[in-house]
Amino acid sequence: MRLVFAGTPETALPSLRALIDSPRHEVVAVVTRPDAQSGRGRKVHPSPVAELAEEAGIEVLRPAKAGDPAFLDRLRALEPDCCPVVAYGALLPQSALDVPRLGWINLHFSLLPAWRGAAPVQHAILHGDEITGASTFQIVKELDAGPVYGVVTEEIRPDDTSGTLLDRLAVAGAGLLAATLDGVEDGKLEARPQPADGVSVAPKINVTDARVDWSAPAMRVDRLVRACAPNPGAWSEFRGHRLKLGPVSPVPSADALAPGEIAATKNEVLVGTATHPVLLGEVQPQGKRLMSAGEWARGVRPDTKDRFA
Repeated sequence: MRLVFAGTPETALPSLRALIDSPRHEVVAVVTRPDAQSGRGRKVHPSPVAELAEEAGIEVLRPAKAGDPAFLDRLRALEPDCCPVVAYGALLPQSALDVPRLGWINLHFSLLPAWRGAAPVQHAILHGDEITGASTFQIVKELDAGPVYGVVTEEIRPDDTSGTLLDRLAVAGAGLLAATLDGVEDGKLEARPQPADGVSVAPKINVTDARVDWSAPAMRVDRLVRACAPNPGAWSEFRGHRLKLGPVSPVPSADALAPGEIAATKNEVLVGTATHPVLLGEVQPQGKRLMSAGEWARGVRPDTKDRFA
């Protein structure tokens, strides 16, 4: 089939590579978000998908909006049979959905209908799910509600962050997407409607959402920090300044501390929650480098009056 692939971040790269390497399909173009500022110097860079496509000699389309007339004209001229999508990052209007004869097939990182929306992996960790996965489905106007072609499952490990879990799902999902497109081309794969029960929504987690509430149980603090790693990054406030937090470890055997209370030794930092304390891992003070919690504490020397706000 002639494919136009839509995607933007590194998460989409395993799928794009799998389709470029497929002997059964031809990626004639990719659609990605416009070049954006990134890094410390805030220089403008192409998306990871754009970089890979350019290396492979594939045409790159960067519409500001997927409904732009010039983009739609070019999409029609490419005559794609199908448009696979992985983390494109923008809504597709009906005028775009109508172009490929076999529609747009999305790889979504949840077991639909669970966790429809922008942050399925983060919400699966945050809510303590033990199993998640990836689904391929036909895109329709309603958000992540189209009929499903196939799924793969993945266990959520106790130490998983959204980053580590998404890395595994991106690789497993690439195989699922390639197999889905093969089945669609063969006419042997039928999409099934999603069940009406079990629908949950996973909105984007922003910086405000990532602030740690130390009056919550240790398990909740642990899940929030892992769900927000690496982005947007969990944080707390210390002496009026933001401190970014890496994954923590609940310590049920430690002496009780009040929520937000800090107990620091030469090499370790414990913080109180509503249940038992958690052991801080790496931290990053505002405007400074990433460091161990012990190194941070040796520098700021928290006393008995200090608390995480």
